[in-house]
Amino acid sequence: MEHIVILGNGISGITAARHIRKRSDKKITVISAESDYFFSRTALMYVYMGHMKWDHLKPYEDWFWEKNRIDLKNGWVQQIDFSEKTLHFKNGDKLNYDKLILATGSIPNKFGWEGEDLNGVQGLVSKQDLELLEKNTKNCKKAVIIGGGLIGVELAEMLRTRNIEVTMLVREKAFWHSVLPFEDANMISEHIKSNGVDLRTVTELDKIIPDEHGKVSSIITKTGEQIDCQLVGLCAGVRPNIDFLKDSDLAINKGILVNSYLETNIPDVYAIGDCAEQQEAIDQRKPVEAVWYTGRMMGETLALTLTGEKSQYNPGNWFNSAKFFDIEYQTYGWVWPRPKENEQHFHWQHEDNTKAITISFDKKTKLFLGINSFGIRMRHEVLDRWLTEEREINYVLANLKQANFDPEFYARHEAKIFEGFKKNLQNA
Repeated sequence: MEHIVILGNGISGITAARHIRKRSDKKITVISAESDYFFSRTALMYVYMGHMKWDHLKPYEDWFWEKNRIDLKNGWVQQIDFSEKTLHFKNGDKLNYDKLILATGSIPNKFGWEGEDLNGVQGLVSKQDLELLEKNTKNCKKAVIIGGGLIGVELAEMLRTRNIEVTMLVREKAFWHSVLPFEDANMISEHIKSNGVDLRTVTELDKIIPDEHGKVSSIITKTGEQIDCQLVGLCAGVRPNIDFLKDSDLAINKGILVNSYLETNIPDVYAIGDCAEQQEAIDQRKPVEAVWYTGRMMGETLALTLTGEKSQYNPGNWFNSAKFFDIEYQTYGWVWPRPKENEQHFHWQHEDNTKAITISFDKKTKLFLGINSFGIRMRHEVLDRWLTEEREINYVLANLKQANFDPEFYARHEAKIFEGFKKNLQNA
């Protein structure tokens, strides 16, 4: 019986395992040293905040795996012998495979800062990171978060629920301005500040200072300012977790290089999720995407290939969602931080500064290119369809009610949105 081994029990690896099992009787082994069972990584913050217990993060009962004949092995893989198709574990164990799926996920970025490995300095990606955070914040009064991405704002919200003072250092002129247009980034910056976070824009870390016990005591910015703290959260993005593969025959760049079928350069070895890097560009997407739903889609696609239906990975229109404290964010299509030469942005913001939309469209053709939505929940299937149908901006604005979960909100502000759009065009 063919043995498929999956290294990593995140959304990518587990989706692959489940769909392979639905379609075949192959032997499946899933390996992870992080946790015994698959859990919802996006909900880690709610355990720390007391909204959920650890067991609530497991979408499946513990008996699910045995019932579905998916073997789980807890252990660290130290080396892979691709010629012998053998995994070598830290504790001396070995495991052979016929097909290998690498789904090793991400780890926090480090940029060689002085003091980045001190006690009290950490990221927030894994179950172990959450356990370490509990330990590091027992007597913590002040924290500094480095980086203004999604993990950074999650960590800030977590820490504020325990009344820990938080300073966030962001090198851009507004929060996440590397991704969001300035109006959007500025609105979210103000919202983060309103939740008690000392957000410092255009500010970078220089070094982290220890106390006499080797624990973090303060940080120094590149302008020489010293900020006292007992915790430093490294949230300046993530990178593929592939360090243990660097001296192997596997072709890697930032991530493990794969083709459109998620195949690596080594026969019978595949990579999916955060650790995979697309060799050929897919639309305007980044080659490495650390995104929950793309990991799930890769798992489903590869399961088809490994059960006799060879399939190319096709993620479709770009979308994503997140939460900045209590403002929900959704994005569909492409809304770049700075409009490209052929693009124009239309931005509308409610006077209460908790609701906004930014729509990107082609100046000449008026083609709808993308939308950012804040505090207004949109219907995925509608916006996805409009992007696929290549609708024009006028059509999108005239029918925005169809895409809105809250028709009352839309009806109340429809006139203002249209008025704003007309002014936007006149000023272009």
